Amino acid sequence: MFQHILMPTDGSEHSEQAIKRGIELAKLCNAKVTGIHVVPDYHMMLANEGAFDAGTQERIQEEAQQNAARFLEFVKTSAAAANVPCDTVVATNARPYDAIVNTANERGCDLIVMTARYRKKLVKLIMGDEATRVLHRASIPVLTFRGIMSSNHPDRDKAVPRATAKA
Repeated sequence: MFQHILMPTDGSEHSEQAIKRGIELAKLCNAKVTGIHVVPDYHMMLANEGAFDAGTQERIQEEAQQNAARFLEFVKTSAAAANVPCDTVVATNARPYDAIVNTANERGCDLIVMTARYRKKLVKLIMGDEATRVLHRASIPVLTFRGIMSSNHPDRDKAVPRATAKA
C-alpha cells in the first residue's frame, strides 16, 4: 500500500493527533515516515518590514529552530515507540504548503498525513488553511485529520479525529 508517509507538524495538539494516526497507518503498511516542520522565512518577512535589527532576527530564527526540534521530537518518539522507521526535516519557506509538497516530491513520499484545522469566518479568509493548499497542490494522496473539538472540550480525550482523504 503506502511505503513512505510525510507528516507535517506545527506542534499543535491537533497535529500530534494526526501524527499518532499516521504512525499507526505506517505500522500497518510497514511504511517509513518523515516528519516535517516548516519554519517561516523570517529573513524575507522581516526584511520587508524593516522593523527589526539583525540581533532580533537571529533570536527569532533561533527560537523557531528550537520549536521545530521540539515538534519533530514528538514524531521521532512516537515512531520509535511503534517501531516505525522515521526521518525528520526542517524546511524554511514563506509558504509552508510549498515546502510540504516539495519535500514529499523530493523524498519520494506516496502519502501526506496532516491535520486540517477548522477556522472561522474572517480568520479563514485571511489565514486560509495549509491543508487545503496542500490538497490542491499535491500530486499524491493527502489524508487529513480534522481537529474539530477545542482543547478544553470535556470529551476531547475520548474523541478520535475524523479522517478525510483525497486520492
